[in-house]
Amino acid sequence: MSYEKICSESIILIKNTGEFIRNQKDILSEKSVEVKGLHNYVTYVDKTAEKMLVDGLRKILPNSGFITEEETASHKNEEFIWVIDPLDGTTNYIHGLPPFAISVALMQNNKTVIGIIYEIMLDECFYAFEGGSAYLNGKQINVSKTEKVNNSLIATGFPYYNYARIKPFLSTLEFFMKNSHGIRRIGSAATDLAYVACGRFDSFYEYSLSPWDVAAGAFIVEKAGGKVSDFSGGNNYIFGKEIIATNNNIYDEFLKIVVSFMN
Repeated sequence: MSYEKICSESIILIKNTGEFIRNQKDILSEKSVEVKGLHNYVTYVDKTAEKMLVDGLRKILPNSGFITEEETASHKNEEFIWVIDPLDGTTNYIHGLPPFAISVALMQNNKTVIGIIYEIMLDECFYAFEGGSAYLNGKQINVSKTEKVNNSLIATGFPYYNYARIKPFLSTLEFFMKNSHGIRRIGSAATDLAYVACGRFDSFYEYSLSPWDVAAGAFIVEKAGGKVSDFSGGNNYIFGKEIIATNNNIYDEFLKIVVSFMN
């Protein structure tokens, strides 16, 4: 099996789906927006894009299962499982504000082997496959070489439904405001991770995330030479609802800071 071939075929599908999302942006109306939960929205664009991805990926890799945000498809312990977010950054999207992205990962026996993130408005496709490196539009990428947290640019996301840890999280924001080059919150975890992979951000952390938010991006960061973990330094970051992603130089320092507030 060629992971590179599957990745290449998937990118074509993902870019076509991205074109659909982009074309719908200016005709989307408020009536098209549904509320899934507190501050959690979905549109016909999310649902249609997810169906396009599921149908296309089934042709690329028959008999595979799916973990999808909009529950278009499911899995039954198949060897290969796709993890899909058809539109990461829906709130940005419905306000006409980039970034928003498609995030697709392929797991084989619970191990990620392909990750693809397509940032739609910039036409930037980040991807990695087992046996290869990490790439942006065909060019190899690497995480930054920043050596200290106080010289780093940090990305995060704000929780929109689980506020149980909001006080310690706000304490991390205060610390990083005072002890880094700054904090950015761009509204798409998948894009945050892609930007860590290519060195635009030095680190990213967030809690209350889902597998489709992080599976592809975490893999791309690792293939770009970075380090990914949960808040305890373990590897339960895809399903554990918390993630840290940094370059290798600042990982230990960054983890220690996050742990001191969040755990």
